[in-house]
Amino acid sequence: MADSLATAAEGIDLRAEFERSGVRDVLAELDRSLVGLAPVKRRIRETAALLLVERARKQLGLAQETPTLHMSFTGNPGTGKTTVALRMADLLHRLGYIRKGHLVAVTRDDLVGQYIGHTAPKTKEILKRAMGGVLFIDEAYYLHRPENERDYGQEAIEILLQVMENRRDDLVVILAGYGRRMERFFESNPGFRSRIAHHIDFPDYSDDELLGIATVMLERQNYRLDSAAAAAFARYVETRRRQPHFANARSIRNALDRARLRQANRLFETSTGPLGAEALSTICAEDILASRVFSLAAVRESGDD
Repeated sequence: MADSLATAAEGIDLRAEFERSGVRDVLAELDRSLVGLAPVKRRIRETAALLLVERARKQLGLAQETPTLHMSFTGNPGTGKTTVALRMADLLHRLGYIRKGHLVAVTRDDLVGQYIGHTAPKTKEILKRAMGGVLFIDEAYYLHRPENERDYGQEAIEILLQVMENRRDDLVVILAGYGRRMERFFESNPGFRSRIAHHIDFPDYSDDELLGIATVMLERQNYRLDSAAAAAFARYVETRRRQPHFANARSIRNALDRARLRQANRLFETSTGPLGAEALSTICAEDILASRVFSLAAVRESGDD
């Protein structure tokens, strides 16, 4: 009682709490690990500030209930939604809003059964694993399939809604997926919309940001593009994003994996003696230009099928 009275009298230094909680470290790591995403990072910082103030208010007896923390992340594939969810779990744990700070990432198949009596145990088992942390449901709209009268997704939805309301002091749920599909999902399931407090939209990366992401990915694996390869990869990015099924950073990672594969085969087939670190670590233009992305683009420009 004496400590709480002293706290109330002295007030709370938010800046000191910010440093002490480790939130600064989480936000700094978010900046280091993700290229671009300025509006997303801004929303995360704003959310952190809100939660820090709410925690201070609770310490001073001004707030009694845990704020609603369930979220919706919308955006195209490869825009960093899962990575940000991991950082958010860490942030919420450091601020004391969840007990463990772990993230359980699932899709419809992890929650919905294939026969009567199968869905409830599956969903409850996932929720049990996620308690004390964050449950991240990717492509959440697939839980709802109104065209199929015998679909069991609605049962999972009802269980999730109940837990999101009754256990919101011990579980944060993040629903993720394409923006328009998520909007239709919320229209069909207003119970979810009423429980989601934070909606964050993840924009597509620009060409320059994608090139920056490629540089970071390569540096982590001790690879580099020579100058000609860098120019070729810039052409690759510009061409690939106009083609179907482009998935932002995910597509960049896949492209680099294939370039490394071609580099390895080139070195194996052409080397006649010992290779140094420079040769083993350098991706050349031919490793990029051999991609079928360029041949497909050429076919489309010629009008051939």
